[in-house]
Amino acid sequence: MAKASENIVLHVADVHKTFGGLHALSDVDLSIEEAKTHAIIGPNGAGKSTLLNVIVGLLPPTRGTVVLDGEVLTGKKPHEINQMGVARVFQTPEIFIDLSVIDNVMVSAFAKRDGAFKLKFAKSLESEKEINQRAVKILTEFGLDDKMEEHAGTLSRGHKRRLELAMCLIQQPRILLLDEPTAGMSRHDTNTTIDLLKDIKATGITIVIIEHDMHVVFSLADKVSVLAGGRIIAEGTPDEMRASTIVKKAYLGEAS
Repeated sequence: MAKASENIVLHVADVHKTFGGLHALSDVDLSIEEAKTHAIIGPNGAGKSTLLNVIVGLLPPTRGTVVLDGEVLTGKKPHEINQMGVARVFQTPEIFIDLSVIDNVMVSAFAKRDGAFKLKFAKSLESEKEINQRAVKILTEFGLDDKMEEHAGTLSRGHKRRLELAMCLIQQPRILLLDEPTAGMSRHDTNTTIDLLKDIKATGITIVIIEHDMHVVFSLADKVSVLAGGRIIAEGTPDEMRASTIVKKAYLGEAS
């Protein structure tokens, strides 16, 4: 299946997902442009996290396909999709709390290489040394160089989120999927995360973000898709979505 455009890196085509009689996703079509930030917004229960789960292979679609650079992802296992360059950050930071900060990042690098998280991760001293150097570099860039030997479980929420982003970035993904990355953060940590994500985008990584905080969405997004009742009901630039009566109606009476 060919890409719709040479600039489209990920295409979600006619995706449906049902759970019994519940239609969680219906007729979802989504085209993600390379090196852009694409926000998916919508009221609670709209199907946003379900959509990400379908993209990364945690849930099979009832119908439809997900295509990365012309290759169908649908039917592949999550670790296979990860190895193809798709990384995801969950709502709650997914880290190894009993490992040091640097070991978390190194384990993630070996997971991308080997297809599984392994605590006995060195296949060779040479590969371990190279990954250690990359981990140090990334943690320094993320402002965690002074915490590399600390247990990850002792970090603040903001630092845990930075660590999880570092764990994704060492995998050198093409696409980074973020599920409410600033949830529960202070405004200071939120703004720091916005700046960090801008830096990540500047490296050429494509970002897909689910977020309720419109300050985050309008600070980062090049394009916004609105999901409500499992369907895409509007799509456009942040300014267009900010002014859209359809979007305002979708959020009426819902948490933002």
